[in-house]
Amino acid sequence: MTYAATSAAILALTAVPAFAQGQSGHTPTMDDNPGSAHKLAAPGQYCKAESKKHVNDQKGTPFSVCVTAQAKLREGTTDSPRSACKAESKKHVKGQRGTPFSVCVKAGAKLLRDKKAHDEAAPQS
Repeated sequence: MTYAATSAAILALTAVPAFAQGQSGHTPTMDDNPGSAHKLAAPGQYCKAESKKHVNDQKGTPFSVCVTAQAKLREGTTDSPRSACKAESKKHVKGQRGTPFSVCVKAGAKLLRDKKAHDEAAPQS
């Protein structure tokens, strides 16, 4: 009885990788599905490091201002992270690394890099 259980377990463990690879034995890659190519993240994902607490004398939170700036960069309204983030405060917030402005500019630079990679990965029609 233990021999049968052991054999069944070994058979099950060796069959799992074969099913994961598909019937042809080919492991799926991003190149197999053109729709799964490099996708651009939502503007809020780039601003995760921003504080969601209000800063005196500023409209909105640093996070909301950053999201608006990233949307401008994504749309192409501006191509400079510095100009997109000009509404951010340049004062340090206690407990946060960098100023809201510097965090926003860094996020904008990352978004532009990702946008460039996304545009280069898109099929040329």
